[in-house]
Amino acid sequence: MVRRPVAWIVAVVLFVEALGVAALNWFLGVVVDRQDMSLAGLDPDVMSTSSKIGGIVFGLYFAFCGLVALLVALRDRRPAGLGRILLISAAVVHGLLGAFAWGLMGWPEFLFMVVVLALIVLLLMTYDGQESPAAEEPQDSVPGGEGGAGSPAEDGGSPLTPAPAPTAP
Repeated sequence: MVRRPVAWIVAVVLFVEALGVAALNWFLGVVVDRQDMSLAGLDPDVMSTSSKIGGIVFGLYFAFCGLVALLVALRDRRPAGLGRILLISAAVVHGLLGAFAWGLMGWPEFLFMVVVLALIVLLLMTYDGQESPAAEEPQDSVPGGEGGAGSPAEDGGSPLTPAPAPTAP
């Protein structure tokens, strides 16, 4: 199916994006530090340090989201709990970055953000329709019971429930 390749692609894209965001912010921090210029009276050292810390934080965030996508690809199971929340938040972040990219940088950057957003949403949606392993078991493989025709397991009851008593008219 399409689930595993999409999960692999999302993982690779998020890891590359994590490195790119961290490297770009680190480079901007170095440029601000070497220029020794202030913006509206802000200290250049504070701006440089903030840019480097922000790059590390966002790089780790995207790397952690990439790790979740990698685990989804390896296990071939949908993300649950914190991993699902992280992927949803990454989709929201890419939607917002796409909106800012359209206004500030242009359509190629917007297109990249929308493609990453679409991949993350596709990853989340393809695993939503997946049935749980318990639902895939056949009904006649009930542990401890016969499971044959007319058994309580086939009628939807548990194997320990006695059959209903016949009633007289």
